Amino acid sequence: MPPVLRPPLLQEGDVVRLVSPASFVDEGYLARLSGILTSWKLEVQHGTHVLCRHGFLAGTDEKRLADLNDAFNDPTVRAVIATRGGKGSYRIAGDIDFVALRRDPKWFVGFSDNTILHLAMQRDCGLVGVHSAVFGMAESASHKDAAGSVRAALMETEPRVVTRSSGEPTAVLTTSGQIEGRLVGGNLDLVATAAGWALPSLKEAIVLLEAVGKHPGEVDRMLTMLRKGGCFDGVAGFAIGRFTGSSPKAEATIIALLTDHLRHMDVPVLGGLPIGHGDGMEAVRIGGPARLDADEGRLIVL
Repeated sequence: MPPVLRPPLLQEGDVVRLVSPASFVDEGYLARLSGILTSWKLEVQHGTHVLCRHGFLAGTDEKRLADLNDAFNDPTVRAVIATRGGKGSYRIAGDIDFVALRRDPKWFVGFSDNTILHLAMQRDCGLVGVHSAVFGMAESASHKDAAGSVRAALMETEPRVVTRSSGEPTAVLTTSGQIEGRLVGGNLDLVATAAGWALPSLKEAIVLLEAVGKHPGEVDRMLTMLRKGGCFDGVAGFAIGRFTGSSPKAEATIIALLTDHLRHMDVPVLGGLPIGHGDGMEAVRIGGPARLDADEGRLIVL
């Protein structure tokens, strides 16, 4: 991987631009999202095609990519924030203007389907981004906490500490040990989709994995491909977030599958992290240095 490329932290008055690289949003959602960012005393701009619709996508590939690259090329824009995930970011991940990002690094905020944009940017230019969403598609009492977590990742210097929650089903995957490395990964579906073309090297990395709405067979296929294909060779450890959106029976099977695959890696595993789909998600800086302490149940993102 290239050297770590860190954008400067945001300051009050900075310009941020909202784009929709995956699925579409409506005007009400966009207004609520803009209001949160404005409350942080940031200047909010909207991509030209942020409200477009093209089937299940937020506009054609050309329009979604144009909004992304226009933001990356605008020197006044200091952060680019995806309105939501869904589907479609994988269609444009290989055509990002990486030259513009290397020349003028800026934050990219997104998760879920947007995991593949983080991966492509890390592979090409080592860019550190923020893995999270400012808030989800439905109103929730936990949105304020989730938004505050994103704000801290973008605007505060302190390390982000994410603590294992014993109430999360993946907590049982936790082993022991302490390791350091780059935090790389995100949504399992997109990590697997990126293999062979947009996935950076995971050697000596702390691999973050989370998923939503997956059948056990899908999880098993993706993990098998990543493991047998050599993508996990040399990883330092695993940080496991939420695997949500399945029935209790399927969830138990997925946990058993994760246990089976991860034991072959023989590296520290920290499960039970409130990262990924669900209420009260924690935002983490992705692509930069982190410390995983399975013994203490903490992921410290530096």
